[in-house]
Amino acid sequence: MKETAYAKLNLALHVRRRREDGYHELETLFAFCEHGDVLSAKSADRDEVRTVGEFAGGIDDPFDNLVARALSVLPRPSETGGLSITLEKNLPVAAGLGGGSADAGAVFRLVDDLHRLPDDWQERALKLGADVPACVRSEMAVGRGVGEELAPLENDLSGTPVLLVNPRIALSTGAVFKAWDQADRGPMPEGSPREIALNGRNDLEEPAISICPPIAEVLRELGDTSPMLARMSGSGATCFALYEDTELRDAAERAIAQTQPGWWRMATALR
Repeated sequence: MKETAYAKLNLALHVRRRREDGYHELETLFAFCEHGDVLSAKSADRDEVRTVGEFAGGIDDPFDNLVARALSVLPRPSETGGLSITLEKNLPVAAGLGGGSADAGAVFRLVDDLHRLPDDWQERALKLGADVPACVRSEMAVGRGVGEELAPLENDLSGTPVLLVNPRIALSTGAVFKAWDQADRGPMPEGSPREIALNGRNDLEEPAISICPPIAEVLRELGDTSPMLARMSGSGATCFALYEDTELRDAAERAIAQTQPGWWRMATALR
C-alpha cells in the first residue's frame, strides 16, 4: 500500500492572543499540495519504519519520528501483526510544510484503509501535534485554536499551480514565535479560500525573516515571476507562489533554478 503525505500550506496565518497555557490562538487557512512525502506499507511481524529519500538525514531519530509515534497511538487487531513502513522523505524538515504532521496523517489514512480508525482518532492525532488532525483530512479548511478546530471550505483553489521554494535552511517554530513581537494584527478575513488567501497575511513572516534573511530573497524572487500570490508557509522557511496557469509556474521554476540552483524547489498544484 502507498499513501502520499501531502505537503501542507498555510495560505494565511494570523496569530492572535496568547493563551494561559502558553500557546497562541491561531487563525489559518490550511491547503494541501498534490505532492509530498510518500509512505509505502506492508504487513510485518511488528511495526517498523525505514526512512529514505533526499531529506531522510534530517530526521534525527527514525525510531521516534511522527510515523513511528502515529503507529504507536493507533489500536489495531493483535492478530494482524504490524506494519513495515518505508518513508520516502521528499519534503525538507523544519520547513513550514507540516512534513512530520503530514507523514503522521498519512499513517492514519493507511490504518483507516486497513482497519478503520477508532472513533477518537482526532484526539489521538492532536496528541501528536496541532497540525496532525488537519493533515489526516488533507483538505482545504480554516483552522482555529492552535490549529485543531477545523472548518472545511468549498475549495475554489483546487488545481491551482503552485511552486514551493526553500533556501535549504531549517527553521525552528519555537524560535520564530520567540522573535514575534506579540502584536495582534487582527482576524483573518472571511470569504472563499481565494479571498482569504489574497487578503490575508502570515504574521510569522517578519520574525522568520529576522532569523533567516534568505526568506526575504526567496519572496523577492517569487514575486518577480508574476504569481497571484507569494507568501511564506507556516513558520518557514519554505515559501510558495500560486499561479493562474502551469506555464507561468513552470517558467518561474526554470528562472529560479537558473538564478538560485542551490534552493530546493517543488512544482505541484493545490488539491
